[in-house]
Amino acid sequence: MLSRVAETIYWLARYLERTQAMLQVLRINYIASQDEQFFGGWKPLLHSFGDLTEAEIEEVATDSARVLGHLIFDKENGISAYSNILLGRENARAVQDHITKEVWLTLNDYYHVMRQEDVARQVQHEDPVSGIDLLLRQGLLFSGTVQHTMPRDEGYTFLNLGKFLERAIQTTDMLRLKSEAFASDVDPRANSALRYLLYALFGFELYTKTYKGVITPENVLELAVYDEDFPHSLAYSLSQLLRYCERLRDNSLPDSYEHLHFLIGKAKNTVAYSSPNAKDPAALDQFLLQTRSELLDIAQALNTHYFGNS
Repeated sequence: MLSRVAETIYWLARYLERTQAMLQVLRINYIASQDEQFFGGWKPLLHSFGDLTEAEIEEVATDSARVLGHLIFDKENGISAYSNILLGRENARAVQDHITKEVWLTLNDYYHVMRQEDVARQVQHEDPVSGIDLLLRQGLLFSGTVQHTMPRDEGYTFLNLGKFLERAIQTTDMLRLKSEAFASDVDPRANSALRYLLYALFGFELYTKTYKGVITPENVLELAVYDEDFPHSLAYSLSQLLRYCERLRDNSLPDSYEHLHFLIGKAKNTVAYSSPNAKDPAALDQFLLQTRSELLDIAQALNTHYFGNS
């Protein structure tokens, strides 16, 4: 496969995975804004997903409709959900010979749903949760279509490398974004924040089935970092990265493959053999920063050795 094609498919997957993570955390943050007395506000998400200045953030941070409009539909915001879907669609258009027609049509439909004025109106002014759910379902439809129609060839391998690398980065960022929730299991605000963190990671149901009791920082960290049965944990994403990396062995230059394989194994071991204390915010943040740095090293290795970029 040409390096240009591989890179395009890889970034297609990253854009779609990033959009799903963004939409879910926005959905949960909106619910918290309506239900919680101690709502943490929109500023952290505006810093993470927006491109506004500090003065502009101060101006819009108290207006949920404007926040959702900027982070989801704003065409001028280069990292909005709309921009991600647009970029994903352009990537898919460029590699139509390497993806199935069903995958292209699903992503094209997602783009047109994102452009509908009534969807934007529903999200910003009528029923934000139902509106965001509509967009999330489009993302799930894309994922299912990939799973059921794509041949298990090199394109599928690079698509999954992009997907699970982006998922690991998003999980790391989410844990850092909500790090204050781990500070105490006594403060009701912290317990509430942990619950919303689990929802944001699509993990609340699995948590309640697994731990069958009160939400604690230690158990939440165990699920989000180490549980290889949880699809959004760091351990699961890194295991999948290693799996798809190994499928590249026969079609790679030995040095390129060994370097990528080493970096993924290193990141996997960093997670597997770490023991961050949920009650030590500084140590937890240091662990998450190190993990994120190693994930970016993997992205750089793909960029250099497989996509031909310096």
